[in-house]
Amino acid sequence: MNISVKWISQMLGQSLDARDTAHRLAMLGAPADSIDPVGADLDDIIVAEVELVERHPDADRLSLCKVNTGTEVLDVVCGAPNVTAGCRYPYAPVGSVLPGNFKIKRRKIRGVESLGMLCSASELGLGADSDGILELEPSCEVGSRFTDAVGLADAILDLDITPDRPDLLCHKGVARELGAVLEAPFKLLPIPGAVASTTTPVRSEMEGSVGGVTVTLEDSEGCPRYMAAAIEGIKVGPSPEWLQQRLSAIGARPINNVVDATNYILFELNQPMHAFDLDKLGGQVRIRKANQGEKIVTLDDQERDLNEGMTMICDAENAVAVAGVMGGANSEISNETTSVLLECAYFDPRTTRATRNALKMSTDASYRFERGIDIDAMSDALRRAVSLIIAVAGGRELSKPVDVYPRPRQPVTIFLRPERIEKLLGVSFPLDEVSRMLTRLGFVVAPKDGRLAAQVPGWRPDVTIEVDLIEEIARLHGYDEFPTQMIPFRPSSVPNDPIEGLKAKLRSVFTAAGLHEARSLSLGPSGGENAQPVLHPLSSEEAFLRTAILPGLVRSVEHNWAVRERDVRLFEVGAVFEKTDGMPRETLSFAAVVTGRSNPEHWSNGGKGGDYDLWDLKALLQNAVEVVGGRLDQDGNDWVVLNKDGEKIGRAGIQNADAPAWAAPVFGFEVEVTLKRSGHVAYSAVPRNPPLERDLALILPDGVSVSQVEEEIRKSTGSLLESVVIFDEYRADDLAGRSVAWRIVLRSPKKTLRDKDADQAVQRTVNSLRDRLGVELR
Repeated sequence: MNISVKWISQMLGQSLDARDTAHRLAMLGAPADSIDPVGADLDDIIVAEVELVERHPDADRLSLCKVNTGTEVLDVVCGAPNVTAGCRYPYAPVGSVLPGNFKIKRRKIRGVESLGMLCSASELGLGADSDGILELEPSCEVGSRFTDAVGLADAILDLDITPDRPDLLCHKGVARELGAVLEAPFKLLPIPGAVASTTTPVRSEMEGSVGGVTVTLEDSEGCPRYMAAAIEGIKVGPSPEWLQQRLSAIGARPINNVVDATNYILFELNQPMHAFDLDKLGGQVRIRKANQGEKIVTLDDQERDLNEGMTMICDAENAVAVAGVMGGANSEISNETTSVLLECAYFDPRTTRATRNALKMSTDASYRFERGIDIDAMSDALRRAVSLIIAVAGGRELSKPVDVYPRPRQPVTIFLRPERIEKLLGVSFPLDEVSRMLTRLGFVVAPKDGRLAAQVPGWRPDVTIEVDLIEEIARLHGYDEFPTQMIPFRPSSVPNDPIEGLKAKLRSVFTAAGLHEARSLSLGPSGGENAQPVLHPLSSEEAFLRTAILPGLVRSVEHNWAVRERDVRLFEVGAVFEKTDGMPRETLSFAAVVTGRSNPEHWSNGGKGGDYDLWDLKALLQNAVEVVGGRLDQDGNDWVVLNKDGEKIGRAGIQNADAPAWAAPVFGFEVEVTLKRSGHVAYSAVPRNPPLERDLALILPDGVSVSQVEEEIRKSTGSLLESVVIFDEYRADDLAGRSVAWRIVLRSPKKTLRDKDADQAVQRTVNSLRDRLGVELR
């Protein structure tokens, strides 16, 4: 698609650099295959003024001119009859090259030396007029470049437009895209001598009339909308210079003022149009399917065989155009035409593509209809085309245009979620910024329930779902403006390995508890007979695969002590290994160590935080057990973790370490990490009734464990029990055992408990503990 940078610059009201424009369009998804300067072969031509015209001494039809180039006055022999003293003309100096590789030389003509040449339009490649020298406006500055003086300086971008962006097949669409990036409004260029048409078309469903012509829509699938305007009193002839130059610049050949006007609208607005000689239509236009065996001679003088799947434009008897492809020779505009019927239609893309393939022909119109045009903008395009034709060919409208539109298009609205934008682009955008960006692209945007409702304009058939809107945001923001670093992202919907979720949960819980994650080598010194040796160890301290994580964490504590760091809180999740007859067995393990202050120094605690103790260790171990599964039991001064089969999978206690005198004890634990298979998650409503609390100080005989007591409390208290928590332990010589205090929380989901209800439940629990375990109230 050829796009004039000058044309776009005028629409945006600012001067654009061709290379910068090409780069911006490439970043928007429309790269330029080439940048071709217009008038580059005329760079040597300058504006000169003829000061004196005399007869050639030896030729009656030649003149001898004194030409002022702005720096000197030269003798030039000229054969054109229209050269006049005091006028300004394009001048080609000696050494310049004209289009067609015609080099200007110093030469004698009938004995008089000529230093250069005054040029006609045809010699400059700007038209067919070769009878006279091209006279320039008096405002053109003598000595200036000819292309600058007459406004020929331009560059043509050959854009590579993808099939899903038909809106970029015209200057308005490209200006709209650049305007959105530059945040500059655009407007269509004024038509010299035109009066804007304000006529409103007369809408009908299947049939209408305009200028004495009845328009009947029989194939609404092949042609969902058909508009037509009638103009009488026109005079067909050459187009004005500005229109010819604008079409020629983008590679379109000027034909006559009526055809050039329809081509101008095509390249400006992306609306293909066709002008029929109204007097050749016989008062009727029918949009119907072709008959089998029907033929038509198209404007290229080729006879085409039609089939029943093709949509045709017909008069009362014969086909006069292949819909969306090419007009017929039997209704074309000629020099004798005085009235035209101007067609503005929307033809179905699939039908147009099938017709074009069957007829083996492609045109500018079919190229656009195949991709889809803006069905909502047809009224504006028709009004502008009517104004343009009247401005360049004269005439007047016979009546209001007709608009046969049986099923108007319903606007498409897409909802856009801000969280979805961040998910796909990795960058968050404020809703108001997103709204402004989409509005600049022509979308009608309104906020709704934390989302944006975006109404898609008719020229964007490619935008159908939410992700298309997100792509628009990325384009306008600039792909090169996004951060280059990689961010976490899942490229598919396959979920994580469940063990990864378990590890992430452990990290979350223990970092929240103030511990730091350690990452150490899975190598170490000998861990006993089950340690797997390494064939080529780096050192004796790393000669075996580790059998546990905890010893490595203790060594890390000792390293911290060596730099006088007393307060250490570390955890690690990783693999441990056990030697077997074959490959070593690998399991996942989690370990943590703490030593020193459990709370940082602060004025609220007098600058002295309490050190970690066994109860802090038990709390940390309980956190780990809640994640990995199992239950706690006590083994002497240590705590152990048992799985559902009673097997020991973890241990906690005071760790042996090479500690300085000022160091605190090191508490640590390690537990095997396995997936805990649970059933369906049960839902429990938020409690509506208040709880009742009871504290029990119980004396546990030797041999009775805490876990046994807790299990019995849960069984005997019944459904009213909500939770049971240890909050104290006491030992003394006069006690036959040890005293452990529990806080029991009772709550009923159905009613507010009375003290009597709680006392009965607690007494039942105390009796059961006495009878079964020999536990007494203290």
